[in-house]
Amino acid sequence: MSQQLFSPPHLSHSSTSNHRHISLMSRNGLFLLVALLLLLGVLLPWTASPLFIFPNKTSSYSYSSLPSNWRDYSLAQAAKFVAKDGTVIVCTVSYPFLPFLNNWLISVSRQKHQDKVLVIAEDYATLYLVNKKWPGHAVLIPPALDSQTEHKFGSRGFFKFTSRRPRHIFQLLELGYNVMYNDVDMVWLQDPFQYFEGSHDAYFTDDMTRIKSLNHSHDLPPPDRNGVTYICSCMIFLRPTNGAKILTKKWIEELQDGTKAYEGNDQPAFNWALNETASQVDLFLLSQAAFPTGGLYFKNETWVEETKGKHVIVHNNYIIGYENKMKRFHDFGLWLVDDHAFESPLGKLE
Repeated sequence: MSQQLFSPPHLSHSSTSNHRHISLMSRNGLFLLVALLLLLGVLLPWTASPLFIFPNKTSSYSYSSLPSNWRDYSLAQAAKFVAKDGTVIVCTVSYPFLPFLNNWLISVSRQKHQDKVLVIAEDYATLYLVNKKWPGHAVLIPPALDSQTEHKFGSRGFFKFTSRRPRHIFQLLELGYNVMYNDVDMVWLQDPFQYFEGSHDAYFTDDMTRIKSLNHSHDLPPPDRNGVTYICSCMIFLRPTNGAKILTKKWIEELQDGTKAYEGNDQPAFNWALNETASQVDLFLLSQAAFPTGGLYFKNETWVEETKGKHVIVHNNYIIGYENKMKRFHDFGLWLVDDHAFESPLGKLE
């Protein structure tokens, strides 16, 4: 029985020629040819094009405007290339942290916002690798840093790395863009843009682990007994308003003031700037449940369960060390690179 099902019928050569041969010039032949061309025309664009992987990427991009040498690529050119609806999502990355960039990009891509991302490369190795895999989405603003240096939290190299952040943001505000800044040790679980409600100048998150009520105030928290607030400078959304520029300019000035104890640490400088400009800037504190600090999300299981479904961006802070951050992401199922690299615009990094 199986032989009858899978063996071809025993036909003579002449009978096969008479009954199976279809000339391309016949009516049936032309019909099959046209049908085949139509089928290929429908399928090939979807199977071979990046649009299949990233469906919200439009075909109106002008790749011809990109430079032949990425050293000549300016921040203004890069922002114009990636901006969507007047918004740019910015991160700063050095070469050792490319795996974290890729992990973050996977989560951003799942929310369909990867096209807005601009990677500000801190070294030429990062600039060339990102633009090779994802043309136009990385820019370097000199001077370049050492590409092989892993900037550990609290080190002089780390503060030199992060102290450049407000200057990049200020330049983009001056160019007229909304700017969302993220550190790449974050993972998006939902679309954050729905939380930037109203038309405030600046949106930010609290880095304190003390639990707030779900309907907590969105005002800048009052300083503690030492006159300090603990706002995180790692997840910010700014509109190109005078208020946001005043805040960012003050942030830069605080970092330049060598008499301050933080000496290049941009987060205390950001907090001082917030407090000193609060009367001039329309500020908005984002929901703690939606944007939890790592000291709460990774250390308070009860709170995480009580706020399940509300988390939007998780920050892997309150931990020091590259390997420790990676392990923690692994332990909580947030290290996406190993199994989902194809979801990132960069693909798999070797």
